[in-house]
Amino acid sequence: MINDLVSDALTRIRNAGMRRLDVTTLVHSKSVEALANILVEKGYIESCNVVEDGVKKTINVVLKYSDNGKSVINEMKRISKPGRRVYKGKDEIKRFKNGYGTIIVSTSHGVLPNDKAYALGVGGEVMCTVW
Repeated sequence: MINDLVSDALTRIRNAGMRRLDVTTLVHSKSVEALANILVEKGYIESCNVVEDGVKKTINVVLKYSDNGKSVINEMKRISKPGRRVYKGKDEIKRFKNGYGTIIVSTSHGVLPNDKAYALGVGGEVMCTVW
């Protein structure tokens, strides 16, 4: 049994990128699905779709690579962990890596990237950073 589905999803995407795989499969949860949709929106992965196999759901993620075959994702890092939750206010999540990276935040408005959370004026739990 997996305790932290977000960490598992980040690790699976990171490992698939290092192996230069086209597609990887993630365990489904609402937060992982929201995370994958943000990664698609920000251009870090090509696409994601939810696959239902009876009762069990999974998410198929198609990875994105640059022209020279290198993964578009340089680093994915889990910030808030089950043993140590990290919360930031709206002013602390304004920019990451001078705008080249994204902070993914779980807010009262749902899971949002840092630019949308800042525009809405909400802070929350920092799930991960991607650049």
